[in-house]
Amino acid sequence: MKTLIGGAVAAILGLIGLSVWWKPFLQLLVGAIPVILLLGGGLALYLGFDELKDTWKKDDTVADAPSDADGVEKYKDEISELKKQIDDLKKA
Repeated sequence: MKTLIGGAVAAILGLIGLSVWWKPFLQLLVGAIPVILLLGGGLALYLGFDELKDTWKKDDTVADAPSDADGVEKYKDEISELKKQIDDLKKA
């Protein structure tokens, strides 16, 4: 209940403050818009560059994939040999 009353009082004081200091509020807003645009643009550039670096890393791992295919074949051969040994042991 205290929060509701405090919020109502703050909203009323905010409306009164805006009506009394309307021109200074607009000056503050006009001054803040370029700063907000500058910071938002910088953040967008940073995030875009970070995403671009991630895609470059993915492309590098795709280029390394054929060397992994050789390892897969090696493991498949080893598994088939082990299966043959298990079958031989079961027969004995």
